Amino acid sequence: MNDQPTMTPGKGQMDPETLAQHAAEFMELMTRLQTVMQRAQETASAKISGADFSIVDYRGVAEAYLRALPTIWERPVESLEYMQRFWLDWGKAWANAWTGEGEKVADKRFRDRRWNADPVNRGLRDSHLALERATEDFLSLLPEGTKDSLRVKFYTRQMLSALAPTNFLALNPAARDRLLETEGQSLLDGLRNLVEDLERGEGRLDINTNDAAAFVVGRDLAVTPGKVVYENALMQLIHYEPQTETQRKRPLLFVPPWINKYYIFDMRPDNSLVKFMLEQGHSVFLISWVNPTREHAQMSFEDYMKLGPLAALDAMEKATGEKQFDILGFCIGGILVMATLAWLAARGDKRIATATTLATMVDFTNVGEIGVFIDRDQLAALRTHTAETGYLENHHLQDMFSMIRENDLVWSFHVMNYLMGQKPPAFDLLFWNADSTRLPAAMLLWYLEKVYIENGLRKPGHLTLDGTPIDLSKIDVPCFVLATKEDHIAPWTSIYPTTGLLSGEVKFVLGGSGHIAGVINPPAGRPKYGYWLRDDYPATPDEWLAGATQHSGSWWPVWAEWIDAHDGAPRVPARQPGTGGLKVIEDAPGRYVLAK
Repeated sequence: MNDQPTMTPGKGQMDPETLAQHAAEFMELMTRLQTVMQRAQETASAKISGADFSIVDYRGVAEAYLRALPTIWERPVESLEYMQRFWLDWGKAWANAWTGEGEKVADKRFRDRRWNADPVNRGLRDSHLALERATEDFLSLLPEGTKDSLRVKFYTRQMLSALAPTNFLALNPAARDRLLETEGQSLLDGLRNLVEDLERGEGRLDINTNDAAAFVVGRDLAVTPGKVVYENALMQLIHYEPQTETQRKRPLLFVPPWINKYYIFDMRPDNSLVKFMLEQGHSVFLISWVNPTREHAQMSFEDYMKLGPLAALDAMEKATGEKQFDILGFCIGGILVMATLAWLAARGDKRIATATTLATMVDFTNVGEIGVFIDRDQLAALRTHTAETGYLENHHLQDMFSMIRENDLVWSFHVMNYLMGQKPPAFDLLFWNADSTRLPAAMLLWYLEKVYIENGLRKPGHLTLDGTPIDLSKIDVPCFVLATKEDHIAPWTSIYPTTGLLSGEVKFVLGGSGHIAGVINPPAGRPKYGYWLRDDYPATPDEWLAGATQHSGSWWPVWAEWIDAHDGAPRVPARQPGTGGLKVIEDAPGRYVLAK
């Protein structure tokens, strides 16, 4: 029940009938909570004990602390200095809270003005920030670059983020005010949200991050007109209807990641990269990957290449009669594009004229915090798990990516959903992020071992696809490489080495923001994020950035101009889907993208 409680005039008390209704609803929610909590306890126990797969290797984390922390105490003088500094900073935080002095706080968790409204709130805020700073300094004593150090720093940060005063009803001033303003309704609504999230996750806390009813794929998102003109066991190929009278001679193929759905490229009309390129006069094709089931368990990375971009190129040739194409890949889709380019180069196949990768690593020397979750032990656990299921469930990767940005993707929604008793607003990017997919066992295990752990893409001949050893240095196709400055999944400093691995022309662009928002940054309206450019590529990313020029606006027009500069052929009459050598199967967005 979401109505505000009615008050008895003059008494300041809740109407007895409303109070009874609230009490009944509370008891009903507590009954549901008790039922689902039993399942939650069973699930948690199974994961902690190792009986069920968890993206968090609890035993490995505990062992990392046992191995790493003694190395700190081997430096007692520095350890004592850091501890003394913490107590001084902590005391100073509380002292300044009463005087109103202290530094301005930029942390988004505390942007509500009420955190600065009185000494207690200021003290809670500033003392916690002092604890976080001191802990980070203290852990800097750990050896640099080791797996244990990375794990200890990462999971210590998770614990500190969880302990922030923002996350507790009694300490969060905004949540306390809302509780009083709504006469307790926000507490009831928050409990309902918690129960619904636990029930949806069947005992796993599936924190709601978006308004699931706000968008419908094919009605609000993925609405650019097009037709499915080809399909196989792994993908459907969409050919989009032209939006210009003539089109460029070379068709353009989009290869999305198969961790999520393809419509990251075709969100709403005003932030659709597909629509933008159609308006530039390109003939656009796009792969829509299947959402794997147990039937796809043996589908390998090699199958994704053969049934994905290679099959798409063959189909596009039938549809258009063309023999050369432009290609774009995003994230793991970009990794597939690079592997395919190396495979084509090894065979002397010149079908690709230009290639573009977005937020795509090919050098996994430094994978950032994702490395906390991926090692040989976890690979063995994953092998056991997927032997039973045939795939990895989508929520494991969602949890992993959320933990890397825990304050933005976990605790902010904890506050909104449970403490404030509100529902998340409609946001297309978060809706897409929640519409994730499963990953087939064979593909995932090979990819994690050969690409992530062994860094095989960087090593000439280390990987073999369809009987052909591949070598990225043999790729001489002009490549446009986009990284984003705040990417927590594919760190831009790990994407930059691509500039030195390929033998052909490379244009490297660094966009603002992160893995998704930095890519989907359309020129229409007022683009939020700019980008950096530089024509030469020194040895390190820091050197490159120091001499790069920052530009405002979207990187999309820069990419469109780059492709145009590599295409001198006269334009051709616009190509309608189904008028070439392929027949229309169904309207876009197609069946595959709708599978949950």
